[in-house]
Amino acid sequence: MKRLFFILALFLIPIILVESADAHCPLCTVGAGAAAAGAAWLGVSKVVIGLLIGAFAMSMGMWFARIPKRQFVPFQRTLIIGIIFFTTILQLLPIFTAIGPLYLPFIGEYGKTFAVNYSLASSFLGGTITFVSPLLNKKIKEKRNSEGIIFQGILLTFSLLAIAALIIQSAI
Repeated sequence: MKRLFFILALFLIPIILVESADAHCPLCTVGAGAAAAGAAWLGVSKVVIGLLIGAFAMSMGMWFARIPKRQFVPFQRTLIIGIIFFTTILQLLPIFTAIGPLYLPFIGEYGKTFAVNYSLASSFLGGTITFVSPLLNKKIKEKRNSEGIIFQGILLTFSLLAIAALIIQSAI
């Protein structure tokens, strides 16, 4: 019960204390990093921690990509996001030790089995969720005639990450 209260407080206190927020601001970045640290402290699977670290890395990349006001090279924002995401994830490869099988029955006569780093794959999933959630938030606002609930973008991102984390944790 105390852990559940801690998790709820970890997510709700930053949301309540912030007056305004933009998509992928310091709040999202710190929130994703705090979620990964909290998950590690609570003993959650390394695959779920990889999901949250991927979300943290993507959020940090999207936040830093907004800093330069002028474009110096083509695809500058994409390059900044990619460099920050991959340098964050690659540094953590030594702790991403959840490696397991991926069986593909449709390859060859008897199928083929590959070794997959589950933590690395889940970090890409976390990055994808964080990258897609602002677009999903925008679509929801368009459907509701530019009306949304307060902190809708942050709530949407964290809800999608929480759902993915619960699915991964229960599957492992």
